[in-house]
Amino acid sequence: MLKDKEKVTDMASYTPRRNPKTNLAMIREYMNRHYNEPLSIKQLAQMANISPKYFVDLFKKTYGQSAMDYLTDLRINRAKRYLAESGERLRDIALKVGYSDEFYFSRKFKKEVGVSPSDFARNFKKRIVACSSSVTGQLLALNVMPAAAPLDPKWTPYYYNAYRTQIKFHLKLTDPYTSRPFEANLDEMVRLRPDAIIGTDRLRSSEKTKLMDMAASFFVPTENVGWRDQLRMIARFLDREDQAELWIQQYERRAQSAREQIGAVLGTDNILVLRIYGQRIHAYWNRGLEDVLHRDLKLKAAFRPERFYNVQLTPEQLAELSPDRILLAVCPEATSRAYWLALQHTAAWRQLKAVRNRHVYLITSDPWFEYSAVAILRMLDEALLLFTGNCPNAFPDRTHGDA
Repeated sequence: MLKDKEKVTDMASYTPRRNPKTNLAMIREYMNRHYNEPLSIKQLAQMANISPKYFVDLFKKTYGQSAMDYLTDLRINRAKRYLAESGERLRDIALKVGYSDEFYFSRKFKKEVGVSPSDFARNFKKRIVACSSSVTGQLLALNVMPAAAPLDPKWTPYYYNAYRTQIKFHLKLTDPYTSRPFEANLDEMVRLRPDAIIGTDRLRSSEKTKLMDMAASFFVPTENVGWRDQLRMIARFLDREDQAELWIQQYERRAQSAREQIGAVLGTDNILVLRIYGQRIHAYWNRGLEDVLHRDLKLKAAFRPERFYNVQLTPEQLAELSPDRILLAVCPEATSRAYWLALQHTAAWRQLKAVRNRHVYLITSDPWFEYSAVAILRMLDEALLLFTGNCPNAFPDRTHGDA
């Protein structure tokens, strides 16, 4: 807690400016550092030099949620980290995150997270193994931190950078369709002695048998099953149905807000997703793109021959499609990157409507090629940032707080 004199000095540094949004960003930063103190709309509006009503409306319009909801997110996120890592008493944790009443804090935590603080701490410490990055994304949405999961700084940078210290055992990233089967991780898992193992139905039969011999196991169906139902299935296996429904409800609200904001900017513009691999351009579409861009954001696709595809396009075909906006994924290897650099200097590329209007947006395989609750939410927020410049960046961090 800061002393009164320190508070005055810190608040005085927020000199009002003419642009209310600039003031708002400074207030949001102030909230990030003073979430453990009593904060009111009146106080924050005064610091932003605008009326309380205008502050409430502007904050929600800019960040996609109310200031008090954002403050709650900050407090709950920090509480999760204390519960998972500190072992402190509930009363002390409540005080550290801004709640003077531990019973009110417990009720608030359960409302926001779906489980009580004690249940969260207990489940957090179970030794659960995730056999793929998509399973990791589903577990995090359920507020379950796997004890072991595939992590790679190149192919799963988000999970690696955010959770590599919390996920104690780093498994090898494997592919059931290549010479790198998941079986390579079995020795490491035996030493871990897991309480439960969650994989997908893409694992080999021999691997599934060995995993089931090791611990209670569940294999998520991947064909024709959406991420919501996958999340519910895992939640039933772990007895966390309430958390699954809470995540889905919060996502739907987030999607509606993003749909309205993006729709106001894009209007009737269509979208083409391109993927550069080697010296070729492909029209690309996968399950995550279908769910986020088509189902949730209601955007029009410039190219839809079938549901999921990876179709090579010639420069002439690309010009004929004439997309209004392009999402572009460039494979992170030398040939693809060199081709992309050369492509930008060709007349055919420069004459595309989306290129002329500067409506080409670079995306990466992480999260756009993963299919999980966390990945889908990250895609939604990235789309909002790319198309509108707005980045709420609050709901994704509800999983386990700041990394």
